[in-house]
Amino acid sequence: MTQLEDARHGKITDAMKWVAKEENVSSEKVRELVSCGFVVIPKNKNREFNVKGVGSELKTKVNANIGTSPSHFDINEEMKKLAVAIEAGADAVMDLSTGGDLALILNKIIENSSVMVGTVPIYKSVGRLFSVGKETADLTSEDIFADIEEHAKAGVDFVTVHCGINRNTLKVLENCDRLIGIVSRGGSLMAEWISKTHKENPLYEKYDRLLEIAREFDVTLSLGDGLRPGTICDAEDRAQASELVVLGELAKRAGKAGVQVMIEGPGHVPLNRIAGDMKMQKRLCGGAPYYVLGPLPTDVAPGYDHIVGAIGGAIAAANGADFLCYVTPAEHLCLPGIDDVREGVVASKIAAHIGDIEKGINGAWERNRDMSAARQSFDWETMFKLAIDPARAKARRVCSEDGKRDVCTMCGDLCAMKTYERITDL
Repeated sequence: MTQLEDARHGKITDAMKWVAKEENVSSEKVRELVSCGFVVIPKNKNREFNVKGVGSELKTKVNANIGTSPSHFDINEEMKKLAVAIEAGADAVMDLSTGGDLALILNKIIENSSVMVGTVPIYKSVGRLFSVGKETADLTSEDIFADIEEHAKAGVDFVTVHCGINRNTLKVLENCDRLIGIVSRGGSLMAEWISKTHKENPLYEKYDRLLEIAREFDVTLSLGDGLRPGTICDAEDRAQASELVVLGELAKRAGKAGVQVMIEGPGHVPLNRIAGDMKMQKRLCGGAPYYVLGPLPTDVAPGYDHIVGAIGGAIAAANGADFLCYVTPAEHLCLPGIDDVREGVVASKIAAHIGDIEKGINGAWERNRDMSAARQSFDWETMFKLAIDPARAKARRVCSEDGKRDVCTMCGDLCAMKTYERITDL
């Protein structure tokens, strides 16, 4: 039985109880949300860890992408990235490795991760072919499903699968006046396979087979946005919308099969369209959890895209996004390093929390009130505890030169709060 099937049969699982405790809501509430498909608990049957719930009425979660490339693969570095991501507060990591010993890297990440792990199995499928001089078109549907099943058996908790790229949505794309065609790596590979083989996407055509694998291991399907916009100039065009309609239909089929599912979203979206995009997804996809990259409301800030993503992510979370995929300072430039991973996670955690305040999530507003009270009373330790990045807060703490007074070096004896205390004491 999957978490979804258990929920529909009225069973409250240990995972649901844990989520309820973490979210400060009742176990029955979690069960109800899971049964409706509004919340997923990505947890492979072959793994044990402290799970997180993703979806409506829960805290917005953050994912960190790590992994190698064909030109840079160092497993020790990936283990450091994993540790840094978790330390910084990531709720999930995705192994997007495309270079080196992919099976070894994935197994090491699963073995050392205390949070949920996701993958994009087609990266392994095509990467293996490229390593021996073959092309995407040489991939068979059997290869695709075999690699998905291998990831499921290894213990992966959720997989990105580009089921919405099919012959029809590609025709829609061809008739769009896009500035940048496809920016999704997995989406582009699937589009190339369809174009060269003149066959239908097996993940779409044989979707029931995918559901069987996911159900066996209770792997959550993350239906990939292969036609997401790669520039704000292409946002919300017919290609993006056509794929989202397909994903909504597939999400409904997954639910009927007892498989947990979430939907991936953009991408690059102008600021004034982000809220509408979130609401459109919820309508078209029956309230399934929405997992978004960024979104990025401008294209002109390379080196600072973690800030751009945090701006868009806060608006997205406030308007219904449930899961933010981080964006690092290395986005659009290179493979992120260890410091980039930390910066990306923290930026997205800030965005997620801002969104939670607007959504009225339990504890979000109270955390800000408690922080303000701690500042008023110069309670540094409580401030550090409540900070989104406590380590950075402590590292940057600079008090007075003698280190004994409760004022900081910004204002010293001119501290406004100290001045106000003197006024109220009159």
